[in-house]
Amino acid sequence: MHQRVRRHLWPPRSGSPHSVPKARSTLRPTVLVFARQPVIGTVKTRLAADIGRVEALRFYRATLAGLLRRLASDRTWRTMLAVTPDHACRAMARTFRVPVMPQGAGDLGMRMRRAAGRQPGPALIVGSDVPDLEASHVRAALAALRRHDFVFGPAADGGYWLAGFGNRRPAGPAMLNVRWSTSAALADSVRSAGPRARVHVLADVLADVDDGGGYVRHLALHSCRHQRGRRAGSAT
Repeated sequence: MHQRVRRHLWPPRSGSPHSVPKARSTLRPTVLVFARQPVIGTVKTRLAADIGRVEALRFYRATLAGLLRRLASDRTWRTMLAVTPDHACRAMARTFRVPVMPQGAGDLGMRMRRAAGRQPGPALIVGSDVPDLEASHVRAALAALRRHDFVFGPAADGGYWLAGFGNRRPAGPAMLNVRWSTSAALADSVRSAGPRARVHVLADVLADVDDGGGYVRHLALHSCRHQRGRRAGSAT
C-alpha cells in the first residue's frame, strides 16, 4: 500500500519527462493535517483521564472530521492527512476521504521535516485537535509565507498549532532539538530555523483541547456562539 501512496503523492523526480521546473512558491500549497488513527485509549489520553475514553475518542474524531471538512472545501491548497501509525493509511483514507501519507519514524520534528520536504510547493502542517482552526487561518499563513521562510501559529501553552515552510525546505537544525510538549516548543522551533531565516509568528493564538478544563471551556465558548447565532437569526 505504501508504494502505491508514494507514487501518487510524491512529485516526479527531476529529469522526468513529466516534471516541470517551477519555483517552489509558485506551486500549489499543501496543508498537511497531522493525525493519529482514532483508536480508543490511544488518542487524547490526558483528556480521556478527565472525561472518559469514549467521550475523548468521540471528541477527537469529530474535531478531526470537522477540520478536514473546513480545509478541504477550499481548492486554493491541497489538503492531506499525515497519519501515524503508518499502517493506518488505508483505513484513514477510507474514513475521511482525503489523500493520506504516512508520517514515518522519528520524533515530531523529524516527521514534520520529512512531510514538508516531500511536498513540491509550500507546506503547512497543522494539528488535528484545534477546534477553532479555520480556513481563514490557513489563508493568513500562506500570505505570510510569500515573504517568509517559516511561519508559526502560536498556541496558548507555548507550543503552536501551525508550522509553515515556504521556499526554504527544512534543513540543518530546523525543527530539531525542540522540547516538544513543553512551553518552550515554539521558542525552540523559531530558534532552530537559524539566524538567517525569515520567521513570522501569526497574531491569532489558538488552543487545543488537552484536558477536562479545556474541554469545558470549549463547550462553553461554542454554546455562547450558538446562542448568539440563534439570536441574530431570530432578529432578521
